[in-house]
Amino acid sequence: MARHNQEARGVDQRGQLWKISFQPDWLSRLKISRKLGGERRRSSLTVFRNPARRAESKPGKIMRTGVRALDGSAEFRISVEDPMEMIESITVVAKKKRGRRTEEIRFKLEARMPPPRG
Repeated sequence: MARHNQEARGVDQRGQLWKISFQPDWLSRLKISRKLGGERRRSSLTVFRNPARRAESKPGKIMRTGVRALDGSAEFRISVEDPMEMIESITVVAKKKRGRRTEEIRFKLEARMPPPRG
């Protein structure tokens, strides 16, 4: 039987605090990728890693994940059905206002939790 979502927090490259609502038997980590300063390269940082080493039970029919900036400047929720357990990762590309500029932020949700034993 699927378990209810859990809550966690993480800090990104700019010191932004994020709240993550995740299904504990599906999401293994969340990475945030963004450009820093005048650099051309992107910086990628793991802001959340599931503390469990493996799933306790099989994920539910629908996996729901929510990500929210605690200052209220960004928020999204996704729901995914994966009946054949094929999904490795999902990337969400978002635009966030920073003063007069618009910044592109990439959120990579990785779903690589090892299955329960037995």
